[in-house]
Amino acid sequence: MTDPPHRILYAVIELRRLTKRYGDTLALDGLSFAVEPGHVTGFLGPNGAGKSTAMRLILGLDAPTSGQALVNGRRYALLSKPMREVGALLDAGAVHPGRSAYNQLLALARSNDITPTRVAEVLEQVGLAGVARKRVGGFSLGMKQRLGIAAALLGDPGVLIFDEPVNGLDPDGVRWIRDLMRSLAAEGRTILLSSHLMSEMALTADRIVIIGRGKLIAATTIAGLTARYPSLEDAYMSLTAGSVTNGAAR
Repeated sequence: MTDPPHRILYAVIELRRLTKRYGDTLALDGLSFAVEPGHVTGFLGPNGAGKSTAMRLILGLDAPTSGQALVNGRRYALLSKPMREVGALLDAGAVHPGRSAYNQLLALARSNDITPTRVAEVLEQVGLAGVARKRVGGFSLGMKQRLGIAAALLGDPGVLIFDEPVNGLDPDGVRWIRDLMRSLAAEGRTILLSSHLMSEMALTADRIVIIGRGKLIAATTIAGLTARYPSLEDAYMSLTAGSVTNGAAR
């Protein structure tokens, strides 16, 4: 039996002693962990723990003070067609309100040599084919979330990063994104999922990375945590009890 096409036999996302300072604020403090293919890895931490900072550094949206954030062994800035390797949803509202859903994705596709046919495919996949020509400014939050997920999938990447992807989704939408992430991981892709919804994380992820005050607290499996604690929520609350910050970093 051969590996699925996106299976890569090493850690696809790797943080190596990653440190980030914003003036006097230490957002990340020598953070190291790896996210392996074939799994949905949950990314947890209190407000101010540094989760959003870490994801921004992985995606080349900010530069580390020291250390490295690598995708497939390289910095994001060195990827020639990054959407073909990494897809991400960090902010569903970061779209041009005057563009249609189709044109929003088409502009992204052209920047990475992705065909218009693929644009139509992902709009169908996320359930937006019927509103593809409507302006994004009139979309609900849930529709914008689906469009953001479509953008992440556009390049058929092996690595996907999602920050609170179920925001604004109804129960059917929440189940849909849960099943989507599991199916993508089953194909051998690498999924990093940040969320504050413990119940949903327990249903979706099979591995967990927990950080606090910019440092690693735990990197383990859901099964490993729930064998030691009554639930994932109990494990999280216990492990992060001393890591609540003032919210200066995310």
